[in-house]
Amino acid sequence: MLERIQQLARQLNYPKGLLDCQVVIITGSGQGIGAECARLFANEGAKVVVSDIDAAKAEDVAAKIRANGGEALAVAGDLLRDECIKELVKKAAEFGNGKIHIIVNNAGFTWDGVIHKMTDKQWDTMLAMHGTVPFKLVREAAPYFRVKDGEPRNIVNISSTSGLHGNAGQLNYAMAKAGVVGLTKTIAKEWGPAFGVRANTVAFGHIETRLTANKEAGAFVEVDGHKVPLGIPEKQKKAAAASGAVPYADIPLRRPGTATEAASAVLAVASPLSSYISGQTISVTGGRNM
Repeated sequence: MLERIQQLARQLNYPKGLLDCQVVIITGSGQGIGAECARLFANEGAKVVVSDIDAAKAEDVAAKIRANGGEALAVAGDLLRDECIKELVKKAAEFGNGKIHIIVNNAGFTWDGVIHKMTDKQWDTMLAMHGTVPFKLVREAAPYFRVKDGEPRNIVNISSTSGLHGNAGQLNYAMAKAGVVGLTKTIAKEWGPAFGVRANTVAFGHIETRLTANKEAGAFVEVDGHKVPLGIPEKQKKAAAASGAVPYADIPLRRPGTATEAASAVLAVASPLSSYISGQTISVTGGRNM
């Protein structure tokens, strides 16, 4: 009954969805959290631009949205290449009839290593992927955000508890994700006063994605011909279980989050329900790192 009452209330206030006709770019949305963001945003009436390096996965997500009655456009490309960022913004603006309302800077991966063994390539790639790419995308899209047309604009940058608290073996990733917080706050301070643009960071804890799955599953990202394996070694997980420790003892909810739960938090921050929230970092961690 409560669920039905909430559904009716939402329909009365936002009969066409929380994000009706808003154009949103979601990077890294061919799978995982990004794909769930695309699905949820589309369900709320947004016109979704599915950005991913994998063309087949991007089109699959977009096709499913269209099959469900939504509007979506797949734009494939490696965002580490400047021309791909320019093409993404160009196609998104065309798809939106000259408008872009929301950017979710979600694309990324990890390339772990301890400090004394980390290569320059590992370091540079993580800072580029998680710091430079979001900056360049926001800069390229600036003409569509620095406007005064009475329509809402906001940017959601994805960070991590590694960026907020550091994490052994992830100096490069932690450094880059810490920088995301500063990027967000500066956007909010520069574009908020004159243009009403909101910017917020959503920092994830342990979410079930390919980054936290067993490394032996074989997921990888290719960087300049080098395959970067993703995930956590199974022996590391087994060692923790064999020690007799309580599973997920550092998480008060005692479980990892799902991609849907993570994406729901992004939707909440991007929606008009958060219209007076800007420059903030929202931790989605199940209570971890309180």
